[in-house]
Amino acid sequence: MSRKSICVLFNNYGPYHFARVNAFHHLYSEMIQCVGIELARSEKDYAWKTSKEEADFPFVSVIPDRSLQTVRVNQLFAAVHRTLSQVNPDVVAIAGYFQPGMLAALSWSRLHRKPVILLSASKEDDAPRTGIKEQLKRRLIHQYQAALVGGQPQKRYLLKLGIPENRIFLGYNVVGNEVFHPDRLRSLPNPVKAPFFLSINRFIEKKNIPNLITAYAAYVEKTSEPWDLVLCGDGELRPQIEAQIQAEGLSDRVHLPGFLQQAELMPYFAHANCFIHASYQEQWGLVVNEAMAAGLPVLVSNRCGCFEDLVIEGVNGWGFDPNSVEQMQQFMSTVSSDVNYAKTMGGAALRHIEKFSPNYFAQGLHQAVESVLK
Repeated sequence: MSRKSICVLFNNYGPYHFARVNAFHHLYSEMIQCVGIELARSEKDYAWKTSKEEADFPFVSVIPDRSLQTVRVNQLFAAVHRTLSQVNPDVVAIAGYFQPGMLAALSWSRLHRKPVILLSASKEDDAPRTGIKEQLKRRLIHQYQAALVGGQPQKRYLLKLGIPENRIFLGYNVVGNEVFHPDRLRSLPNPVKAPFFLSINRFIEKKNIPNLITAYAAYVEKTSEPWDLVLCGDGELRPQIEAQIQAEGLSDRVHLPGFLQQAELMPYFAHANCFIHASYQEQWGLVVNEAMAAGLPVLVSNRCGCFEDLVIEGVNGWGFDPNSVEQMQQFMSTVSSDVNYAKTMGGAALRHIEKFSPNYFAQGLHQAVESVLK
């Protein structure tokens, strides 16, 4: 059989996209030619800075010189069709199913009779699911011949939407674990001169930062030697967050270093004592992968899509109800009361996340490709 080709389409390639597709290229390039395609070199929601040179595979930006949000739908549609016609892959892997650029890729694939693989992090409780919308989604989902998902909640949702179990594969939601390994980070300078909890988020409503600050304030009040709290990120809620920190009298303990690129985050991963992710709603939460790869115990909202697959309660961390300030406070108190226990949990987190590596993505995608080419 002649060597087949696949294109892997994301909105915008960030650090973990390159890590995933590089792994696929390194493992399977002799059998399958892989081309990475992104809709645009930049987009407003994720301001990471990456270079095309990070790709070990052929790489194309559909819109190389503008933010994705500035491109009209008809222009994007035409550009996606033009790019895919030039690449002419045998299989198309598409991240998501409702954005215009991804619908354009699906329409091209159907027009040219190319099998399509859905890359999906969606789970059923991400948002209210209305009957009509779910019916439309079910019809759309049936245009895909296979799917690669993050974990069990994501798999259950696609099963409910009608994709056969033997066409759903695991491994989508991974990061470049080796970049975060404690052996690589331990020599970095400590940006905070005290033990600290770390949280990394966009400052938007669903990330639940006000509740986290309230819980932290209760923790400080009840703890003789409390750890500090570092909130990395930025966004529309920053003025509210700053005002809350001041009102709670926490200005000396809560640090706001702003939005940081991956390299700038590394000293915080290196020296944090525990990671907290408090979102009300999260399809997965890749920052939890990063924290575990850095050897940190994790406190994770049980609404996060990664919770079921990544968190082993009492072993590498705990889950909590994001509406419960008391639960968050109690787990902060528990983890900070015994530094040795926290380190033991961090070691367990590091061992567990080894399964969720870029090679896991590569293997899952390869299985999906084989299933659609049979």
